[in-house]
Amino acid sequence: MPRPTPTPPLSRATEIDAVRESLLNESGPRGMDSPVRPAEVSRAVRDSAGVRGDRDLLTLDRTARAELLGAGPVLQPLLDDPEVSDVVVNGDGTVWVDRGAGLRVMPGRLRAGRELATRLAATAGQRLDDAAPVAEGRLPDGTRLHALLPPLCAEGAVLSLRTMRNCAFRLEELQATGMLDSRGAQVLDRLVEVRANVLVSGATGTGKTTLVASALTRVPPAERIICIEEAAELAPDHPHVLHLQVRRPNVQGAGEVTLPDLVRTAMRMRPDRLVLGECRGAEVRDVLGALNTGHDGGWATVHANAARDVPARLVALGALAGMSPATVAVQARSAVHAVLHLVRRDGRRRLAEVAVLRADGADGFRAELALRAGAGNELIEAEAWPELARTLDGADR
Repeated sequence: MPRPTPTPPLSRATEIDAVRESLLNESGPRGMDSPVRPAEVSRAVRDSAGVRGDRDLLTLDRTARAELLGAGPVLQPLLDDPEVSDVVVNGDGTVWVDRGAGLRVMPGRLRAGRELATRLAATAGQRLDDAAPVAEGRLPDGTRLHALLPPLCAEGAVLSLRTMRNCAFRLEELQATGMLDSRGAQVLDRLVEVRANVLVSGATGTGKTTLVASALTRVPPAERIICIEEAAELAPDHPHVLHLQVRRPNVQGAGEVTLPDLVRTAMRMRPDRLVLGECRGAEVRDVLGALNTGHDGGWATVHANAARDVPARLVALGALAGMSPATVAVQARSAVHAVLHLVRRDGRRRLAEVAVLRADGADGFRAELALRAGAGNELIEAEAWPELARTLDGADR
């Protein structure tokens, strides 16, 4: 019996086009609510590939899945790398990757960035085109997506992708990376144990979310944690975690659910711990209010360049909610028991400052350092240490 004639080799792009056409012929055009499933891609690969060896067929199937379901054959392997936290694509097609030591450029350039950005936005249930040139959402694997099109970015489509890991680091693991020293780990452990309300500050990419998720792994398993975020990033290793995230308005401008809405909702859901992924607007009023009404053990993050800048940041956010500086000062001093400030230097993240909030004049407040990084980056005691020590002992709780 004669053997089948092998299919002549085609370019990989031509093969993917054939798979795409097979999918279209099978099911017709799809909307955002009817995404392509992995099994359908595999079936289309078999239907369009002709006679192939098993190894070549598996390679084509893997490439087709990356191209049609994931972030494409260039970016998807990077997102699958457990060491990668961020992948960004500039308008000129250059790809940059962060594996924990800062962004590093990858060889080569990504082609068809606009088409990829548009497809990923659709996968995340978002519109991205000339009429709506900005999209933000979450891909099915949890990767956070932010995409931008010209004319907002002159050179071409810009993509920012942040991976979501399914498990949080333990405090011991953060010690091993140098993010915490032994004293820092002990302080975090005690802050969780005494149910202190903690604000974690730092610039973008300093590890605020990582630190909060790690701290929450120490929460007793019987406690109920409710995390409120713009897009779900916190993934603490804990058996009872609920994730609430905002919903943007639809094209008619209806259906929006904001962070303040979610904070008020969470307070009615019997939280033992209330966690706000990032305090960035008017929700500061509701968060401070919640932490001042018996919801102890809460955590939140805020962008700031140093612990001493946190009061000014809170005042600015409070102004968005119509709060006076004096009101913010009173609420913050009462609600927040410790400020943990993270920095990133030489590609390494570390806990650099621990502060407490103190009164400053009749209506103001300031952050006073209780621990600061020494010459060897170890935490050493500073002026406000006695006050923090009382909190860690549970005396001020």
